[in-house]
Amino acid sequence: MTAPLRVALLGCGTVGGAVLRLVGEQAADLAARVGRPVEVAGVAVRRPDRHPEVPAELLTTDALGLVTRDDVDLVVEVIGGIEPARSLIQAAIEAGKSVVSANKALLAEDGVALHAAAAKAGVDLYYEASVAGAIPLLRPLRESLAGDQIRRVVGIVNGTTNYILSRMAETGAGFSEALAEATELGYAEADPTADVDGFDAAAKAAILASLAFHSAVTASDVHREGISAVTATDVARAAEIGCTVKLLAICERVGGPDGESVAVRVHPAMIPTGHPLAAVGGAFNAVFVEAEAAGQLMFYGQGAGGEPTASAVLGDLVAVARNRVAGAAGAGPTAYAELPTRPIAETPTRYHVSLDVADVPGVLATVATEFARHEVSIATVRQDGHGDAATLVIVTHSAPDAALSATIAALREMPAVRGVTSVLRVEGLS
Repeated sequence: MTAPLRVALLGCGTVGGAVLRLVGEQAADLAARVGRPVEVAGVAVRRPDRHPEVPAELLTTDALGLVTRDDVDLVVEVIGGIEPARSLIQAAIEAGKSVVSANKALLAEDGVALHAAAAKAGVDLYYEASVAGAIPLLRPLRESLAGDQIRRVVGIVNGTTNYILSRMAETGAGFSEALAEATELGYAEADPTADVDGFDAAAKAAILASLAFHSAVTASDVHREGISAVTATDVARAAEIGCTVKLLAICERVGGPDGESVAVRVHPAMIPTGHPLAAVGGAFNAVFVEAEAAGQLMFYGQGAGGEPTASAVLGDLVAVARNRVAGAAGAGPTAYAELPTRPIAETPTRYHVSLDVADVPGVLATVATEFARHEVSIATVRQDGHGDAATLVIVTHSAPDAALSATIAALREMPAVRGVTSVLRVEGLS
């Protein structure tokens, strides 16, 4: 009988539990696809008593001992966080084990070092599940589009914030109400900071940019803004100009006087309702890729959840297991381009600005002069209301973000401007 490939599973929460179950249920199919049986050798958890569904002989609290065991061939890491995940993955790689991970935070911070270690050891490091759950995305970027030049990757990569913004658009609810609903339904964690403040999306953006542009990009290189400041009025204003509000991860290859660079940012933005990303509702994810030869591609589906994420983990597991059977590692990502990252201040963007102004003669001219002083061109302007309820709504043309930010700072100091009530970026996505 052919000896099985034995897998060490680190973590047995929502995703790990689904992985364990699917490996058992699909044992025959996995064996046929890989060429050898695949079985779980052990499951490392912190509290074995909380996992009565797992056979007791598989459970262990000694994760390091498990990943370095001689009878373990492959390691699946779904515990998340930086440590002890980083040390365990490094130990597994050094012990000659290929690794499958769903750990976006770790890959966004230490992906370069981990890939170097995997290459040196001649093993695989795959992490399809780290960015968009069940959506096949990273492998197409790394392999299917390897012969093309990707210009832009724009996506909705966080289901929690997409659900919140979708509900705000559908019901007119404010952020706090929509967040409470998302929490009640299980779309948001008890502490939603990583999602609503953009940390989750920023880590994913770093991974996408690294693969798409063959350059090392970390989460610290990503400009990040969350959605907690988005109001019901912002969403209504977006609808008035044929747009909707989404939290976007935007990764672009941009030219400049000093050559090409990579601009990576995560922030809420108004996008035209006619764009495919605008129709992505609820907790779904979608990523739009623009390449020189392939043109425009869109990837859509379940971006989170136990079974969808486990599906991506098992896809990677089959790939690394096949490589193991063949006695070779697959091709890893490259960082040959070494493109620098462009700071947000130098990145061209557009703003939608709402100003609470005094309804007196000359206000519009004064405001327009301030925009002109910072070399920011106004695309459209509209005044709503009169007297104490007067509001100016301005949409700019594209300008360096620093110029737009400086304009907003100056407007806040103007006597005729009682308040800057809203500032959102506008993305044409053309």
